Amino acid sequence: MALELSERLETPRDIVRSKFRATARWGRRLLAAVDYRLEKRRSRRILCDLTDDELRDVGLTRAQARVETAKSWFWS
Repeated sequence: MALELSERLETPRDIVRSKFRATARWGRRLLAAVDYRLEKRRSRRILCDLTDDELRDVGLTRAQARVETAKSWFWS
């Protein structure tokens, strides 16, 4: 009796591939989240280095820039 494609049983190799793909997706999401937070950190450091004139151009005061740069690079 031949098995149809929809009735095909998963082999150990298929199970391992499935778990590997799931782990790879999880890893990519983790790296994307860390990259996003590091980009926020870089932006805040640049904000800290702007002059008062440059801050005024983007609509911020020096105090607002200080508050933003004081935030945690990871959690905020």
